[in-house]
Amino acid sequence: MSSQNPDSTTSGSTQRKLHLNAFLMSTGHHEASWRLPESDPRSSTNVEHYKQLARTAERGKLDSIFFADSPVLFGEVGRRPAGKLEPTVLLTAIAGATERIGLIATASTTYNEPYNLARRFASVDWVSGGRAGWNVVTTAGPDAARNFGVDDQPAHAVRYERAAEFIEVAQKLWDSWEDDAVLADKADGVWGDSEKIRTVDHEGKHFKVRGPLNVPRSPQGHPLIVQAGSSEDGKDLAARYADAVFTAHQTLADAQEFYRDLKARTAAVGRDPETIKILPGIVPVIGATEEEAQALERELDRLIKPEYARIQLAKTLRVAPEDLPLDRQLPDNLPSEDEIEGAKSRYTLIVQLARREKLTVRELIGRLGGGRGHRTFTGTPVQVADAIQEWFDGGAADGFNIMPPVLPSGLATFVDQVVPILQERGLFRTEYTGRTLREHYGLERPDNRFAGATAAELSSIGSAF
Repeated sequence: MSSQNPDSTTSGSTQRKLHLNAFLMSTGHHEASWRLPESDPRSSTNVEHYKQLARTAERGKLDSIFFADSPVLFGEVGRRPAGKLEPTVLLTAIAGATERIGLIATASTTYNEPYNLARRFASVDWVSGGRAGWNVVTTAGPDAARNFGVDDQPAHAVRYERAAEFIEVAQKLWDSWEDDAVLADKADGVWGDSEKIRTVDHEGKHFKVRGPLNVPRSPQGHPLIVQAGSSEDGKDLAARYADAVFTAHQTLADAQEFYRDLKARTAAVGRDPETIKILPGIVPVIGATEEEAQALERELDRLIKPEYARIQLAKTLRVAPEDLPLDRQLPDNLPSEDEIEGAKSRYTLIVQLARREKLTVRELIGRLGGGRGHRTFTGTPVQVADAIQEWFDGGAADGFNIMPPVLPSGLATFVDQVVPILQERGLFRTEYTGRTLREHYGLERPDNRFAGATAAELSSIGSAF
């Protein structure tokens, strides 16, 4: 195993360091960002746009960039830029344009197979020199299901059961080559040691996979595992497998409770809680003055088309759009959380936000327009840094998933004006000290479960799910 990475501490001290990921989305996270004069509404398929954003994030020494994804055309195409490139393909292009920044892509365990996905992420890890991460999602909604020959999504519990087994199979496949299996011995004419390449012989409820993978063990051993669901099943999955967790909270108290809960669940399954990094999302609307930041927020909200946004909100809440009059609060007869089979945690967050602050549908649409339930913070660079530090010092976060409302300007402003403040306070690195994504997150390279195992142990590994 590798030693603990110095990125996680200050030289000569044990001060915690923030972990910062840039969540990139076409013209930005605010749904009206594409309507600003600076924005290119066709940027969602422009590889150079994303290369430049990645280089900006790397200039700020951020841990990683991240792309969300779903195997379905999401939302109303009139509302905001729709259609996106397959993220692992996009990351291979970005890998060649960057040197250090981590590269995280979303992929569904519901509509993929373990062998193909394990191979894809191992390949990205090789192409990038050990910078790949996989954001594991279970994909909710009937629209996605219908793209794969079924009428509706599997039940929530079934999706998470499948996801757990899927990750197990992927990790076995990543371990199917020992690190020294490739000999490349020209003199003796022996390229690889067949004794160090093993079948995985997995047989479980959802998958039967023989293996081995047709890609050697990658630089990180296992690409970083990220998880983004905050339901009870999602937290249990994260506690068992995740290296980092992307989550959404509106209040410090809610974030602190989630942090305590997930760290406790991680310890309960025998893992060190410090090895799981909890990164709430934050949408920073930044201006040189408070007035400038508030003016940008008002302009973005003014450009929202409420008729489109109401359709999407109605889908999320499982009601008809006509049941959501714009200038009234949410109706009392919404479905209970138990009736929701997909995106449970986001449903709960939105309803609680609306009830807690007594928001009308129009006001709720405005609040969701920037981050779809993630915290939006509007202010100066110092105020944004203060907001980040408050949650970091307050036991609510190990870092943040930065979600610029407008791209590319929002990311550049964060990197050039907020990151230096965090660095001056000793909260964030000033240089990369590692080369892999695991090293950025201060995580060890995992041992190979098959290395040195006896025949009986190998048989147990294959059937241990």
